[in-house]
Amino acid sequence: MKTKAIFFRAISLLLAACILLSGCASTTMIQSIPDGAKVYLNEELAGTTPYLHSDTKIVGSTTRVKLEKEGYATLQTSFSRDEEVDAGAIIGGIFFLIPFLWTMKYKPARTYELVPVPGDQK
Repeated sequence: MKTKAIFFRAISLLLAACILLSGCASTTMIQSIPDGAKVYLNEELAGTTPYLHSDTKIVGSTTRVKLEKEGYATLQTSFSRDEEVDAGAIIGGIFFLIPFLWTMKYKPARTYELVPVPGDQK
C-alpha cells in the first residue's frame, strides 16, 4: 500500500512539473509576403517563412529578426516577449512564484511585407 502512495505522489509531481514547464514556452508564426524568405533570428539562420518560432525566454526578452529574399530589400526588426498576457503563468506564479518570469507571451502570428528592389524584379 505504501508503494502505491509513493507511485501516485511521484506521478503527481511529474505532471505538475510538466504543466509548469509547458507554460513557460511561447510560440509565434513568422510569415512574409511573399513566402520563402530566409529567417535569421539573432543573426543565426533559423529557416524560411512561414516559420514557427518557440522559446522559453523570460518576460521582456527581445529577439532580433532579419528576413532576406532575392529581389527584395532585407527587412530587419525585432519582437519581445511582452505582447500578450499568459493567464496560466500568472495562476502558476501565485502558487510557485517562478512562473511570474513567463507571464507574458508572443502574439500568435506576425506578418512582414517585403519591399521589391527597383530594377531587380524577376
